[in-house]
Amino acid sequence: MLIELKKLIEANPLFREKLVFPTLKASRLRTLINQSLNWQHQLCKNPRPNPDIKTLFTDHTCTPPNGARASSVSVPLAAVPKPFQPPPPGPSLAGWMANAAASSSVQSAVVATSSIPVPPNQESEQLMKRLRPSGHGVDEATYHAPIPQPAWSVDDLPRTVACSLSHGSNVTSMDFHPTRHTLLLVGSANGEFTLYEIGLREMLLSRPFKIRDINACSAQFQNAVVKDSSISINRVTWSPDGELIGVAFTKHLIHLHAYQQPNETRHVLEIEAHSGGVNDIAFSRPNKQLCVVTCGDDKLIKVWDMHGQKLFTFEGHEAPVYSICPHHKESIQFIFSTSLDGKIKAWLYDNMGSRVDYDAPGKWCTTMLYSADGTRLFSCGTGKEGDSYLVEWNESEGSIKRTYSGFRKRSAGVAGVVQFDTAQNHFLAAGEDNQIKFWDVDNTNMLTCTEADGGLPALPRLRFNKEGNLLAVTTVDNGFKILANADGLRTLRSFGSRPFEAFRPQYEASSMKVSGAPVVASISPNIGRMDHLDRNSPAKPSPILNGGDTASRSIEIKPRISEEKPDKAKPWELMEVLNPQQCRVATMPETPDQPRKVVRLLYTNSGVGLLALGSNAIQRLWKWSRNEQNPSGKATAGVVPHHWQPNSGLVMTNDTADTNPEEAVPCIALSKNDSYVMSACGGKVSLFNMMTFKVMTTFMPPPPASTFLAFHPQDNNIIAIGMEDSTIHIYNVRVDEVKTRLKGHQKRITGLAFSTNLGVLVSSGADAQLCVWANDTWEKKRTVSIQMPAGKTPSGDTRVQFSSDQSHLLVVHETQLAIYDASKMERIYQWIPQDTLSAPISHASYSCNSQLVFAAFADGNIGVFDAENLRLRCRIAPSVYMSSTAINSNPPVHPLVVAAHPHEPNQFAVGLSDGCVKVLEPLESDGKWGTPAPADNGIPNGKTPASSATSNHAADQIQR
Repeated sequence: MLIELKKLIEANPLFREKLVFPTLKASRLRTLINQSLNWQHQLCKNPRPNPDIKTLFTDHTCTPPNGARASSVSVPLAAVPKPFQPPPPGPSLAGWMANAAASSSVQSAVVATSSIPVPPNQESEQLMKRLRPSGHGVDEATYHAPIPQPAWSVDDLPRTVACSLSHGSNVTSMDFHPTRHTLLLVGSANGEFTLYEIGLREMLLSRPFKIRDINACSAQFQNAVVKDSSISINRVTWSPDGELIGVAFTKHLIHLHAYQQPNETRHVLEIEAHSGGVNDIAFSRPNKQLCVVTCGDDKLIKVWDMHGQKLFTFEGHEAPVYSICPHHKESIQFIFSTSLDGKIKAWLYDNMGSRVDYDAPGKWCTTMLYSADGTRLFSCGTGKEGDSYLVEWNESEGSIKRTYSGFRKRSAGVAGVVQFDTAQNHFLAAGEDNQIKFWDVDNTNMLTCTEADGGLPALPRLRFNKEGNLLAVTTVDNGFKILANADGLRTLRSFGSRPFEAFRPQYEASSMKVSGAPVVASISPNIGRMDHLDRNSPAKPSPILNGGDTASRSIEIKPRISEEKPDKAKPWELMEVLNPQQCRVATMPETPDQPRKVVRLLYTNSGVGLLALGSNAIQRLWKWSRNEQNPSGKATAGVVPHHWQPNSGLVMTNDTADTNPEEAVPCIALSKNDSYVMSACGGKVSLFNMMTFKVMTTFMPPPPASTFLAFHPQDNNIIAIGMEDSTIHIYNVRVDEVKTRLKGHQKRITGLAFSTNLGVLVSSGADAQLCVWANDTWEKKRTVSIQMPAGKTPSGDTRVQFSSDQSHLLVVHETQLAIYDASKMERIYQWIPQDTLSAPISHASYSCNSQLVFAAFADGNIGVFDAENLRLRCRIAPSVYMSSTAINSNPPVHPLVVAAHPHEPNQFAVGLSDGCVKVLEPLESDGKWGTPAPADNGIPNGKTPASSATSNHAADQIQR
C-alpha cells in the first residue's frame, strides 16, 4: 500500500513544483499522509467519509455523492444564440513528446541555425509526466496553493474612474510596466508609441514611427510603403525586466527600444520580421536567453535573438497567425499560437513541428493568456458570426474546463474582436457592448460590469497593471481611462507631491489633455460614440497617415502640471513622526511563549499574516480576518490581528541541538505559496507545514550550523543554505542531498539573495564581502568588499536584498545603507548614519515596490528613505510605537528586524528586542511617509540635512 501511495506522489503532475520527498521511509510517509488528508478533504464541496485522494500535495475535491463524474466540457453559454460546442479533445499537452514524431499530420518546422539547444528528451519526458491527464473532471481541478486564500470582494475590482487622458490618436495597444505599476506604454494607429506616468497624469515621451534603414528592407516592403506610407502599431509590450520595449507594426517590421528611466528610450533593433503585418510580439527566455517571438500575416511564427538573428521559423498554420503566447513548464519552453481559421497550435523550440492542434471557440480570432502564477490557461475571442467566447482550458486534456457567460451577440456593423485580460489569479475582464465586464475565475457567471462613466467604444481595449489595482481602458475620443480600486487610488494619490522637475522638460515638449479632477475624473456621457474596428480584426482599420494627426496634437492644451508641482514657496521639510497620533500603529497580541527577542520577521506572501521567529526558537503567526473593519482581509495597522494556531495547539518549535538558542544565528524562509516555512536556530533545519504546524522533515544537522536560508525562485526543492563555517550549501530537498558547496567567504554567511533576471545568487558574510555566483553552474563570478567608513573594521552582519526589478541590490550593514547596480556590482549610493539617525543600523528592507527603504536603528529610531537615491524623507521616533518604560529600559528596547508588507508600499513591521511586534502605517489622510527631498538636498535654515547620501559610481574594490 505504501509503495503504491509513493508512486502516486511521484506521478503527481506538479511533482517537481512541490516539496516532496520520495526517498522517505515508510514511517515518515505515513506521517506525511496523516498530515495531508484531513486539510485536503476539508476543501471538498461534497465530502465523503473515505475520500479518494490521489496526491498529497495538490488540493483535492471529491466527486458528487451520486457517483456521477462532472464533464470536462462546461455547459455552453445560455446567453449566446449559437452556443459553441467544443470538439472532442485533440492531442493533449501531455502527449507532445510521445506523439509528435509518429503523427502524420504534423508539419515540420523550418529551423534556422540556432544557439539555443533543443531540450533533452529526458526533460521532455518529465514534462510529459507532469502534464499527464489525471482523469479528473471540472469539479476536481487542482491548484498550486494548498492553503485556502481569503475570499475577495467586488470592491477589489478596479472600477472607479481615476483619470481620463486624451492621446490624440486611436489607441491600438497598451501594456503596463512589469515593476513600475503606474507606467503605461501605449501604441497608436499613427505608428507612434508613447509612455505615460499615470501617477502624474503626464506623458513622459512619444516616439513617432521611423524606418531606420530602408535600404536593408526587402523590395516587397519598399513597394508597399511607396503605395501606402501609413503604418500602424499592432502590439506594444515590455520585456520581463522592463528594460526593453517591443513594437509590432502593420507592415513587415518590429522595433526594439531600450527604456532609460525616467523619460528616455534608445533604438536597439529594426527587424523585417514578416511578409505583411506583424500581428503579435512577445518576449521569451528559452535556455535563459532573452528572445523575441513574432507572428504575422505570412502564417509563420519566428524567434529572434537580441542581435536580430533569426533562431527559429515555425511553419504549419494555414491562415495568418493572429496571436502568440509563450510560456514554460519549468525548463521546458513552448509557444501557443492562434490563427484566423480558429486553430490553436503549440510549439517547442525545436524542429519537430506543432505538438497540438485544437479548434478555438468560434473558430476565428482568439488570444490566450496564463494567470499571473502561470497555472491556469484562458482564451478569449470572437467568431465570424459575432459571438464572443471566454473560456478556461484544461491543459492536460486539451478540453475546455469552463465557459464564462455574459456576452451579447455582436451588433450588425460593429467589427472587431473582444479583448480580455486577467489579474491577481482572481479575476478576468473583457471589453464588450461599451462596457467592461468582470468574472471571478472560478465562477462562470459574470460578476459585474461598468460603463466607466461612458465614452467607451463598442469593443474597448483594456490592460491591467501587474498588481491588478489599475485598469487602462480605451475611449472613443482617441484616449483612454484609468480605472482603479481603493489600493490603486492610494497609489495614485501618493504621487500628489512628488517632485516634477526631473520630468518637466519632456512634458513641456509634449501635448496632452487631462480631463477632470486629478484623482477622480470622467468623460462626459454625452460624447458621441465612435465604433471602430479592433486592431485584432483581420480586416484592418483604415490607418491614419504617418504624422497625419500632428496638427491636432499641436493645438492641444499643455498638460495641467500645476496640480503636481511642489509648492516652491514652501521649503521642503523632513517629516518627523514624534507621537502615536501622527501615524497608525498596531501591536501584535502577546502569546504564552513570548520570547525575549524577535530575531526574524516575515509577512506571508498573501499579505494576510505575520510570522515571527523568537530567540527561544519558537515561531508565532498572526493573521488578519476579513470583516467590516478590514474588508480586504489584508494586514493593516488599523486592526489588531489574532494569534493563529491550529486546533491541535501545536507550536512551531525549532530544533536547538542542545545549544542555547539565544546565542544561535537564526534563519527562516517561506515558500512562495505560504504552504511551508523552513527555519533553524542552531540545530537542524526544520520544515513546517503552515496549516498544521507539524514538522514535515528535518535535515542539515550541525556542525556547522545553518545561518541563512533562501528558496530557489524557480524550484522550491532547491535551497541555498548559508553556513557558520562560511560555506554555502546548495541542497536538493527532494533527494536529501547537498548538490554543491560554494566557498568564497572568510566568515559566516549572513545574507543570500537570488535574481532570476540576472541569473545570479548574491551572498554576504560577516566578513563584509559580497560574492556573486551563477545560479546554473554555481561558478563564482566576482567578489566585492563593501567600503567601510574610516576607523571601522570589516565585521558584523551584512544583509542583501534585490529590488523588485531585480537589477538593484540593497546592502545593509550597521555602518551604512548602499545601493548597487547588480549587473556590474558597482555601488551607486551610500548612506552613513548621521545627525538624528547616528546610531548603528540594526536592519533594513525595501518596500514591496522598491521605492522606499525602511531602516531601523539601535536607538529605536526608524528612517524611511527614497530607494532611488537614499535620501531620508521621514524619521519615526521611538515614542511613536514604544512605551516610555521600554525606551528608558537598560538596555533600551529597539527594533532588531524590519519586514515590508508584500502589497502595501507604505506598511512595514518591526520585531523588537523585548519580544514585541509592531505594524506601522501612515495616517490614511497622509497616505505616505513624507515627501521626497529636493535634488539639491538643501534646507533653508542652513542645517546639514540628515538625508545626505553619497553617490559613488566607481565600484568598490572588486576581486575577480
